[in-house]
Amino acid sequence: MCWHCGKPVTESEPLGRSMRCSCGKDLRSCRHCRFFLPGSRGDCTEPNAEKPADKERGNFCDWFSLDPKLRSQSPGQINEQGKAANARSAFDDLFK
Repeated sequence: MCWHCGKPVTESEPLGRSMRCSCGKDLRSCRHCRFFLPGSRGDCTEPNAEKPADKERGNFCDWFSLDPKLRSQSPGQINEQGKAANARSAFDDLFK
């Protein structure tokens, strides 16, 4: 699921650098990678990976692998994430 909007990622791998979610965020980014772990050194658990400056933008990392948790979602989890995405969107709309 997209880190920004919560929609499940349906594209097959390998993901190209220019692939985007329907919300416009890059899919091949650190935030979607199985090695992404905020708080770890460089926010990445892969010791050989180069650390991009922007973790939310598309990159050319050779170690990128889509996090399997982003694909396999139970209906209950998708519903909860949809509620969170709707709440986030409503909050963002307050400041437009």
